[in-house]
Amino acid sequence: MSGPALASDGSSQSPSQEKQTWFKRGKHLVLGAPRDLRDRQVFHRLSIVAFLAWVGLGADGLSSSAYGPEEAFRTLGEHTYLAIALALVTALTVVVISIAYSGVIEEFPQGGGGYMVATKLLGSSAGVVSGCALLVDYVLTITISIAAAGDALFSFLPMEWRSIKLPAEVLTLAALTVLNLRGVRESVMVLTPLFLLFVLTHAVLIFVGIGLKSPQFPDMLREASTDFSRGLSTLGWGGILLLFLHAYSLGGGTYTGIEAVSNGLSIMREPRVQTGKRTMVYMAASLAMTAGGLLFSYLLWDVSFVEGKTLNATLLERFVEVVPLGYTFVILTLLAEGAILIVAAQAGFTDGPRVLSNMALDSWVPRRFASLSDRLTAQNGILMMGLASLGAMVYTQGDVRHIVVMYSINVFVTFSMTELSMVRLWWGRRSHGPHWKKRISIHVVGLFMCVTILGVTIIEKFGYGGWVTLLITGGLIALCFWIRRHYRTINQRLSTLFAGLIETPTVPRSTPATLDPSQPTAGVLVGGYSGLGIHTTMTALKNFPSQFKNVVFISISVVDSAAYRGEEGIEEQQRRTERDLQRYVDFVQAHGIPATARGSTATDVISELEKICNQVAKEFPRITFFAGQLVFQRERWYQPLLHNQTAFAIQKRLHWAGLTMVILPTRVPA
Repeated sequence: MSGPALASDGSSQSPSQEKQTWFKRGKHLVLGAPRDLRDRQVFHRLSIVAFLAWVGLGADGLSSSAYGPEEAFRTLGEHTYLAIALALVTALTVVVISIAYSGVIEEFPQGGGGYMVATKLLGSSAGVVSGCALLVDYVLTITISIAAAGDALFSFLPMEWRSIKLPAEVLTLAALTVLNLRGVRESVMVLTPLFLLFVLTHAVLIFVGIGLKSPQFPDMLREASTDFSRGLSTLGWGGILLLFLHAYSLGGGTYTGIEAVSNGLSIMREPRVQTGKRTMVYMAASLAMTAGGLLFSYLLWDVSFVEGKTLNATLLERFVEVVPLGYTFVILTLLAEGAILIVAAQAGFTDGPRVLSNMALDSWVPRRFASLSDRLTAQNGILMMGLASLGAMVYTQGDVRHIVVMYSINVFVTFSMTELSMVRLWWGRRSHGPHWKKRISIHVVGLFMCVTILGVTIIEKFGYGGWVTLLITGGLIALCFWIRRHYRTINQRLSTLFAGLIETPTVPRSTPATLDPSQPTAGVLVGGYSGLGIHTTMTALKNFPSQFKNVVFISISVVDSAAYRGEEGIEEQQRRTERDLQRYVDFVQAHGIPATARGSTATDVISELEKICNQVAKEFPRITFFAGQLVFQRERWYQPLLHNQTAFAIQKRLHWAGLTMVILPTRVPA
């Protein structure tokens, strides 16, 4: 019989380890090599400056000009003369919401996303509503961005090619998911030239187009005045106002990317507040000019809907009939538009997992979503966002008009709750000086705008996708409350089970006993200092009385989104792990047993535990490893999803290496 394969150091490798080695090589080829957690420059290299933040986050807002203004203009029907006022109000709305979110950035410099704002200022229940709306929002950010990119790109392709539009969008979504697993900075760097091409081509289209039509402004205004009088006689003031409000609200997709900047502060270069506010200025100015400019251009160039083409494609074709740039400019501009829409999907992949991480730390979703991969990306969250977006893409068949309704509702739920939170914040500060009136006023106006758009969109489009997004968001909220109740119930049961155990006096002896590596040793795998860890230690020593002459505690601190705030976060987590391990050592030494500890910080707990256990086994050759595992009286299918199975996974690896590991159950009563 052939024995296990030998590694380069002479140790044996299991078939699963050999397979894992090949898997890791392939993974690193696609996703890149692991980040060094102890590299003091790694956070600086991962963070991005305002310009790159404008590309990776602000592009979500700018790209919405590809579908938001079109939806608003098409809603006007034959009353296109209202596009002049609509362009002005759209630009004003962008400015108001952007200024309001600049205030959010000041108050929440670590990331002022809607979940964090609502949780702190309105309470945890309001926070989870905002968080769930944000999660659905970011899923649909990815979906609508890629679907709209497909519409733009297929606008200059033959109609018979549209049969492959949906498969092409699905492949693009998959590729973007892999790109984001490498890390946001790398993905933004790749897409930056495409973003700049969009800005350049659309600036030419809007400013040159308006400039060429400027001699016709007097005639256009007279015609618009005549059409307005005719519409007023037909619809009346009430009808005109309702139509305008309808178009304004259904163009709500225009404003959907504004919050991404405040939610993405944690990836920005220091000083974060200044970087974030500068990014917001870039995004607001570019979006206001692009969205307002396109709406005005549709009217100036008498653009109407053509089957198989976006309004922007039709505008471009009319533009090149006058400006001698040729059809190449049309293709180049639509390619740039498709590209920036793909860039915009970055906001979903960047901020969606971050919201999941924050909610996981608060026990609203499975805690594994707070963990980072060896590339320091929220891998679980990225994969979930990609899969959910794929489902939304298939469900809607890539229909942008359908997606934008679902998308806008969730965006404005979050917007409204954030603005309400800020109104409450500044109302509470009204005794701090007269400046509060100025600060609260922008949020009151923003709240009014957001609630108006939200209400009209739900009423007008409830049967056209509105009910679906409300059902999904409501179901997600209910699921989050159930998950948090489950975690609280388990924690209460464990607290009752270990009542008084964690407060057991641990007075170390003045002269600790000396370790003897040649003697039988218990290696206890623990997490933070807790009743579960003490219970595992005491059970191991009780079940094997007088057997072990040494105890080695082993702990891996998991790097999650809370810990990773730069090098200080990692170092603080390492210090906390060392303190917890020392408390375990003191506890055992107080009972006359020599003890030591080994700890590390990592993203992959299983691999790091395997490495340290093998190292400890060489130092203490007669070691037996122990780990605790929660065992539920009534097993449920969802329990492995909510509670880690680390003990079983590491036991399998250590057993193959010829090491003994015993799993000690901690029974959780029903």
